[in-house]
Amino acid sequence: MNVVVVESPAKAKTINKYLGKDFTVLASYGHIRDLTAKDGSVRPDDAFAMDWQVDPKAKKHIQSIVQALKTADRLFLATDPDREGEAISWHVLDVLAEAKALNGIEVKRVVFNEITKSAIVEAFKHPRDLDDELVNAYLARRALDYLVGFTLSPVLWRKLPGSRSAGRVQSVALRLVCDRESEIEAFRAQEYWTIKGAFATEQKAEFTAQLTHLEGRKLAKFDLGDAEAAADAVRRIESRTFSVGSVERKKVRRHPSPPFTTSTLQQEASRKLYFAARKTMQVAQRLYEGVAIGGETVGLITYMRTDGVQMANEAIHACRALVGQKFGDAFVPDKPRIYKTRAKNAQEAHEAIRPTDVTRTPESVAGHLDADQRKLYELIWKRTIASQMESAILDQVAVDVTSEDSDVVLRATGSVVAFEGFLKLYEESRDDAEDDESQRRLPDLKEGTGLAVRSVLPEQHFTQPPPRYSEASLVRKLEELGIGRPSTYATILSVLQDRDYVRLEKRRFIPEDRGRLVTAFLEKFFERYVEYSFTAEMEEKLDEVSDGRVDWKQVLDDFWREFNTAVDGTKELRVSEVVAALDDMLGHHFFREREDGSDPRSCPTCDDGKLSLKLGKFGAFVGCSNYPECRYTRPLVADTGGDGNGDSVAENGTRTLGQDSETGKDVTLRRGPYGYYVQLGEADEDAKTKPKRVSLPRDLNPDAVDLSRALKLLSLPREIGLHEGQMILAGLGRFGPYLQYNGVFYSLRRGDDVLEIGHNRAVEIISTSPKKPPKVLGKKDGKPVTLRANRWGPFVALGRTYASVPKSIDPESLTLEAALSLIAAKGKGGKDSKPAKEPKAPKEKAAEAKKAPAKKAAAKKTAAKKGVAKKAAPKKTAVKKASSTPTTGE
Repeated sequence: MNVVVVESPAKAKTINKYLGKDFTVLASYGHIRDLTAKDGSVRPDDAFAMDWQVDPKAKKHIQSIVQALKTADRLFLATDPDREGEAISWHVLDVLAEAKALNGIEVKRVVFNEITKSAIVEAFKHPRDLDDELVNAYLARRALDYLVGFTLSPVLWRKLPGSRSAGRVQSVALRLVCDRESEIEAFRAQEYWTIKGAFATEQKAEFTAQLTHLEGRKLAKFDLGDAEAAADAVRRIESRTFSVGSVERKKVRRHPSPPFTTSTLQQEASRKLYFAARKTMQVAQRLYEGVAIGGETVGLITYMRTDGVQMANEAIHACRALVGQKFGDAFVPDKPRIYKTRAKNAQEAHEAIRPTDVTRTPESVAGHLDADQRKLYELIWKRTIASQMESAILDQVAVDVTSEDSDVVLRATGSVVAFEGFLKLYEESRDDAEDDESQRRLPDLKEGTGLAVRSVLPEQHFTQPPPRYSEASLVRKLEELGIGRPSTYATILSVLQDRDYVRLEKRRFIPEDRGRLVTAFLEKFFERYVEYSFTAEMEEKLDEVSDGRVDWKQVLDDFWREFNTAVDGTKELRVSEVVAALDDMLGHHFFREREDGSDPRSCPTCDDGKLSLKLGKFGAFVGCSNYPECRYTRPLVADTGGDGNGDSVAENGTRTLGQDSETGKDVTLRRGPYGYYVQLGEADEDAKTKPKRVSLPRDLNPDAVDLSRALKLLSLPREIGLHEGQMILAGLGRFGPYLQYNGVFYSLRRGDDVLEIGHNRAVEIISTSPKKPPKVLGKKDGKPVTLRANRWGPFVALGRTYASVPKSIDPESLTLEAALSLIAAKGKGGKDSKPAKEPKAPKEKAAEAKKAPAKKAAAKKTAAKKGVAKKAAPKKTAVKKASSTPTTGE
């Protein structure tokens, strides 16, 4: 008898079918234990000994494995084929050894890159021993992250109240976001002008060209720095005659991108599908573990945590065969394309992310997948197939338009796709749009052809600051620097948002002031440990551990010796010194130059007071130097440089934004017990109605709210446009922004702005949502009879009477008579039946939420009478501890 241990029950179920009755496949449900959540679980003075604690939820899974081993001869550890999977196997093995469950049992490790029958059977023919070097690399990484988290986070809590935690890689990622924001703030736009001329041939063929040379010399970007210089250039062009000076033609080959790695999949899913990194990994996990197709669970993609771009020979040949069959031999390159990993410090040599069987086209499996799975599988399938297709060929043309005296030259460029190649199937997205002019088609021009000047148009431009990081560009930057690992990127980005160190606004990361404070503190007092190069070098050392070239305890010892010294150096550091340092480093951010030239640090309530950063028990704030005589304070938000009166929410929680032109009422930004909101007018004691109020969305910084944005919020819900004859509305509910269409509510996704979302994006969200609008089957007594669906399946409704549609009935063929029969049977003589569980609108959810506390209180009271209160008490303590536990992950 053989026992096989994998991570997940879905994986266990699939593998069990492939291996047969002589194998019992059980799941560990991920990691079964971790370092105890207390200081001292890693002991540097005791050769970095570690104290592990089994997760209470994992105990029953361990017991199942122990029980199965009683009648087994062999144990196969078949967890994922990376360091994390090796670590899970090591933990399982160690716990089973402690339980003395391995006596006389042979233990082997099995790895496979895809969950298919052939891959599983082949893997079990070639088992191996546990890889100690991979385990050591895991232990080193886990100990490092723990030591940084449990050593650095308490320093933050003591010296910088209000901060949450610090992590070895998390803090470096945060610094990237904060450094980019500092670049944007320091940026000063510079004016420049470009000149475009419209020309025509004798055959009336028209095209445009841009000025490149003036007075016989090539123009630099800022040579035309103002309107006067631009106007002079226009006059020079208009006073001359032109002809085609030179024509350059060349063919350019564009090659396809390699198949996906973890990071490139996260980047492309972010750009094309608007998926967060975490969501991408969750959906990919389900595709890897398998979906039900034809009564069999099938793994659709290979392992999704990898930085390798190579594919197995069988997969390459299958791709080439499919390309020839689907697109023709012209689209198949002469030789297979072989890709090599370019990542700075790629880990184990895994295959790229690809379909397990390329003949399973997206169309053929679409009916077995949900909307997110379908979109991600299609992305992976197309990228994989395209990677083995012929290059695209582009005809590029560059034409110089020259004046008779060669004093003025303008250039026109364009390109035409001569052969589509891989572009017929797939083209990679880019963060920055390509120059449209380079993609246009030019008329057939020959040297010496005379040209007529149709018009000359000067265009004013201003240099733009560097863009904020998106999830895709931040992941790419971390990868370029060699920081983090494929399996950690999604977690890093989530932790930064969960700690309120950054927020996503219009799909771009903006650092919160709390995050900037933490970064400034670490840069000032722990500079080395948030340096990009230092963190990358540490990753390289961990790679050397996994290759067996360096002893893992030596790596830890080298790090700990210097890191502990740096921490000790802050013990005598006074909070006042921390405040002074942060005030000096971040003063430019919190006290920006004002338009009227007044001192941004002057106190608005006293004559000679100066504003500066202060630290209180609940965190940082801005206060006056004349305290306690002057008690002016404001929240720690950047002064946006207004008229000197300050534009943050005042001490009484109210800031006037302006007046509504239609009603003449004041529009104010206020802070209540449940957060920030905008309000139109004031409450009237005699009036029965309250003034209109709208809460700010979670991702909207109160400091960024002006009169225009407030009026837009107050006008919600707003009409977006018609879709199939029905109006789409956008609004804000208790649970966040939503779309309403045809009686159904759809939650907006992270990064979508309820005030800005357009028609195309709204239609995409509605069309890809599993929610569907009700289908009207007919009417009874003037009331509509509708067919609806929720997560529990289809049901029919008449008023408040609901009835499920049996599986034996096809919902699409359901008639009005059949629906009324179901409703009559459910209603029992026409009485209202208990409604089926149905997706709730925001107002319905809000009503339930208000009732929830009373229900919860009643439950506690009952528990107390039954003597359960003593058991509940430890849970309360555990929750309190968890909230203050430092982040020990990356």
